[in-house]
Amino acid sequence: MKLFLATLKVRGVQMKIAVLGSGVIGVTSAWYLSQLGHDVTVIDRQHQVAEETSFANAGQISYGYSSPWAAPGIPTKALGWLFSKHAPLKIKPSLSPELLSWVSKMLVNCQATHYKNNKSRMLRLAMHSQQCLSELRNTLPLDYQGRQKGTLQLFRTPQQLKAIEKDLRLLEQSGTRHQMLDVAQCIKQEPGLLPVEDKIIGGLHLPEDETGDCYLFTQQLAQHAKRAGVKFMFNTHIQGLKHHDDTIYAVQTDQGDVEADAFVVALGSYSPQLLRPLNLDLPIYPVKGYSLTLPIINPDFAPQSTIMDETYKVALTRFDDRIRVAGTAELAGFDHSLPDKRLATIKHVVQDLFPNGVNFEQAEYWTGFRPMTPDGTPIVGKTSFSNLYTNTGHGTLGWTMACGSAQLLADVVTQCQPVVTQHDEFNLSRYTH
Repeated sequence: MKLFLATLKVRGVQMKIAVLGSGVIGVTSAWYLSQLGHDVTVIDRQHQVAEETSFANAGQISYGYSSPWAAPGIPTKALGWLFSKHAPLKIKPSLSPELLSWVSKMLVNCQATHYKNNKSRMLRLAMHSQQCLSELRNTLPLDYQGRQKGTLQLFRTPQQLKAIEKDLRLLEQSGTRHQMLDVAQCIKQEPGLLPVEDKIIGGLHLPEDETGDCYLFTQQLAQHAKRAGVKFMFNTHIQGLKHHDDTIYAVQTDQGDVEADAFVVALGSYSPQLLRPLNLDLPIYPVKGYSLTLPIINPDFAPQSTIMDETYKVALTRFDDRIRVAGTAELAGFDHSLPDKRLATIKHVVQDLFPNGVNFEQAEYWTGFRPMTPDGTPIVGKTSFSNLYTNTGHGTLGWTMACGSAQLLADVVTQCQPVVTQHDEFNLSRYTH
């Protein structure tokens, strides 16, 4: 077949771009690239957008809560969690080289200096994403049951209040609005907690955080993208990338080759599998998470926005007439099962905080794979191939960082000067130096 060796075109000239993946990251990438005048095609194995990790996530858009899981004290806590019934982290014993490598890198990032740098970088991208989503919402008619009432991080122990002090300094440095609340103020913010006020000792309120249904958002943005000229190839299985020297010229699929000038990998946890044959090692592991979606039967005893229970690392998010309860991190590879013992943990939290607000008999139970990097920061930008880019590895913050990551990616692909400072820190090169 004829090689399609197009040189990356300069700003202002239309390129043909293939975006691989149609979750919230892939669709936002396609949108921002199309807005710069490019001819964009999105390829996905599913029958429509947002059918995998973006389908039933926590519903949080948590700018101020953007933190790496790799933090000081986590290794010690993880040992204790091994023997806890409702632990936020579960590890399935495995000698998988991918898991062992990922865990070793994560442990290095638990050091205080690494944590500070990683959180600062994540907050920088999250704040940019906040501006991008606000502009997008003002530009397009999007109805995804969104709310702009903030996140309330609940603390149950004095140790948790003490541990949050280091994060408060980083929030101040990044310009993120926040307020520490006593119990009475927590109840004022979330009145539904009144019956269980004896279980909490305070909270951190992040007023600029948002909520909403990521599935609805992605579907609606995809419709706007289609009207803007973006093409979608569904039910199409990606088999590999074809290249000549350092240039990709086609993506191989079960529907034939798709040629383009540039290629964006936005396949979440499946990104490493695609890029490994190119000797590109993305340190991304599929951290399994679970969610429950429950209809509200008494709005007075349901959350108004997002509540993050710091003890169990479980988020409870309000939609119009439902709440989404999401949590648990399980290191078990690509295991799609829905075990009852994982359901028990997230169900325990909502029963503990809002026992009279929702209908447990109509709960919808779901699982998905969060594409986690060892340092918590996504991998966005160029690779060692001249026309191959990544936008992946967002972990639990895919929707939070989606618009900002996509806008950053579009600038990098088009060779514009990105608004995000030190943007090279987000690409794959930080793991190869």
